[in-house]
Amino acid sequence: MPERYDNLFLHDTVSRINYTNPQQNGPRFRLPPRDAGQHGANIQRQLDAAWQRYQEELTSRQAVAVPAREGMYLEFESAPGYELKIKSLEDLRMGVRLLNVRAVTVGENTVQRATIFVPHDKRAHFLNKTEAYMESGRNKPLLASIEEVRQAVLESFWQGDADWMPAADVPVWCEIWWSSDRPEVLAAFKEVSAALEIQLKEESIYFPERTVILAFVNRSHLLELVQTSPYIAEFRRAPETARFFIEQSNRGQREWVDDLLARLQVLPDSQVSVCVLDTGVNNGHALLGPLMEDDDRHSYNPGWGTYDDDGHGTEMAGIAAYGDLQDAVTATTPVQVAHKLEAVKILPPVGDNNPELYGAITSQGISKAEIQRPEYQRILCMAVTTDAYSVNDGRPDSWSGAIDEIASGYLDDRKRLFFISAGNVRNGEDYLNYPTSNISCRVESPGQAWNAVTVGAYTEKDTLTDPDLQSAQRVAPREGLSPFSTTSCLWEQNKWPIKPEILLEGGNLIRDDLGCFTCDDLSVLTTYHKPAEQLFTCFGQTSAATAQAAWMAAQLQVAYPSAWPETIRGLMIHSADWTSQMREQFLPANPSKGDYHHLLRTCGYGVPDLAQARWCAQNSVNLIVQESLQPYDRNGSRYATKDMHIHQLPWPQEVLLALGEQTVRMRVTLSYFIEPSPGEIGWKDRYRYASCALRFDVNNVNEDLNNFNRRLNAAARDESEFDNDSGSDRWLIGKNTRHRGSVHSDIWEGTAADLATSNLIGIYPAIGWWRERHGLGRWNKEIRYSLIVSLSTEAETVDLYTPIINMIRIRVPIEITR
Repeated sequence: MPERYDNLFLHDTVSRINYTNPQQNGPRFRLPPRDAGQHGANIQRQLDAAWQRYQEELTSRQAVAVPAREGMYLEFESAPGYELKIKSLEDLRMGVRLLNVRAVTVGENTVQRATIFVPHDKRAHFLNKTEAYMESGRNKPLLASIEEVRQAVLESFWQGDADWMPAADVPVWCEIWWSSDRPEVLAAFKEVSAALEIQLKEESIYFPERTVILAFVNRSHLLELVQTSPYIAEFRRAPETARFFIEQSNRGQREWVDDLLARLQVLPDSQVSVCVLDTGVNNGHALLGPLMEDDDRHSYNPGWGTYDDDGHGTEMAGIAAYGDLQDAVTATTPVQVAHKLEAVKILPPVGDNNPELYGAITSQGISKAEIQRPEYQRILCMAVTTDAYSVNDGRPDSWSGAIDEIASGYLDDRKRLFFISAGNVRNGEDYLNYPTSNISCRVESPGQAWNAVTVGAYTEKDTLTDPDLQSAQRVAPREGLSPFSTTSCLWEQNKWPIKPEILLEGGNLIRDDLGCFTCDDLSVLTTYHKPAEQLFTCFGQTSAATAQAAWMAAQLQVAYPSAWPETIRGLMIHSADWTSQMREQFLPANPSKGDYHHLLRTCGYGVPDLAQARWCAQNSVNLIVQESLQPYDRNGSRYATKDMHIHQLPWPQEVLLALGEQTVRMRVTLSYFIEPSPGEIGWKDRYRYASCALRFDVNNVNEDLNNFNRRLNAAARDESEFDNDSGSDRWLIGKNTRHRGSVHSDIWEGTAADLATSNLIGIYPAIGWWRERHGLGRWNKEIRYSLIVSLSTEAETVDLYTPIINMIRIRVPIEITR
């Protein structure tokens, strides 16, 4: 696994004062103590022994005219408690490929194992490195990190529990991962599979330098594939769908639950909570009880009780607690949960609330949880939406306005992070018109709330294990928009925020001659509200996606306790990207900015990546600024713009200039909470619904501070609906689209040389009701914002992190949370 570092939280970048650096030394690669001569000689003997075994097997297969690969698979193992110098094991120029890396428990210690392919004519590659290590100490980080090296065996390629590996003569569905994305490699594999009578799924998945295909194989098949092909990277058991668990008896489900409980590690003093606003949650379920106290269950109406009569709230809670519950159940390693659960019942046991009351019910329900636990950093999660009595055209209503108010802290100066589902395509007939039906079905109230993160759904569910369903067609392709997800494509495009902002797993549908149907195979596993009857049930749609988003946000809040709600929200969106399937579904061959606008209103910013939101890497660095500014002031009887911020970021200019024409990527995300207009009179006008709007811009190539400052002043004076600047073409989304709502994110991709001087980020205000309705006394308020800037390149050998850290230490203090 590549080395990972915490995100960098910068302070006072506006005024160029010194940073604080609690960490004096950079990340250091630990090595066990070694005697180079003795250790190198031992590695050489192991390499020779592995080569000898490979030669014997090759000769044996050639003697009987059996196909054999032209090269050797090696497995390297670290010393216990240490890691391998992974990036030094691979040398693509020599054809030496890194195939997989695994952490393995040996006794009481953990070792790291890596599988490598060495071409037949490159036998001396590692021998030469070892010789140099023994003679002069060269290659020490690589060689000293190695404890053992041997010829790889079948287990070297298996990912997951060894018990999941197929038996010698009993085939099961497995994922075959190839270390190439070239079509001819897949074609060769299909020829070998046909000769071995291996059944394959027609679909395959392509990643950079990886291809994945499902094969119905036994252990003998896997052994023969290793002997035959030089492109094996991994074998994995094809994941069982939720149906596997649902069809088990309650006793069988209990065994899975007990296994998870034995591995469960709950952080006892956590101050982070996911609060589910729904039908209530039954914490009598064995998987929910450890995370939820009885007095953390509330009800808007005490007469309703806190019991979950419907089941929806408990289903939400299972995912909010564990994320992908199926992954947690099937894992063999410890599962740590570092956040708590709370529940507020906002729906009555029978019937519905009057829609006009939903805003009040939501607000008062949250207040009950906050009175009980005022110390919690609370992530609010709600998948209750309505299409009744709502125009669903993006205009705020009383419910969404109340949520904007709650999130903004308008009444009590307490900011809150809120996740809301986008609502679902409800009519079964609409599914037959997928994905046109998604475009025509609009995000439901209160999903239009500006400050909330509205969550839609995509799906990776396309595997059917039920024999009766093998002929059924999946409605959505793998990694495509879920059939359930609503969109904002029919909203008035130039007024309202991009909704939904993100997509997460919401399940799929099958289709046959009779119509479209849900099935367990294409659903999400979660907790059932009547555990005495059964412990698991199937779940899906944008509700499941919203619960998973809240779980993800909780991971980030635990990792960065000082991060504002605006920051966690920004990181979620900042890390999101569209799958290749989404691009294929909704973008033409040569997309314009208008095409990206349509994609955003369909799929939001895509699927968030928790690892990218949580970590930096050497070739990908996240810089975060949390600041405040006063957007307006009074000059006599006139009210006008007051503050603009220019952040001069630590920038690896020399590294970028050295990279020249290599492609680099910069992403900028600005997140803040608006205060909603106090009355419906302003809701028809975008700039009057928001208390204040903020904008960001980046200096153009070779644009100095003075010229950039003049351009920002001109932009702040321009109160037109659209902003224009000379550098707009270099942005993927562009200002006219990215400035919708109260979270703005855009991507610049180009040469490193062009980006080398673009390290100035400007934040400036645009018109809002704080300024226009100054009689309300908010014109001198400050607004908080979070600015997230990422600099990255796909070249893993490029180190951007170290020069940024070094520059920060020399120039200014910085806070690095650990």
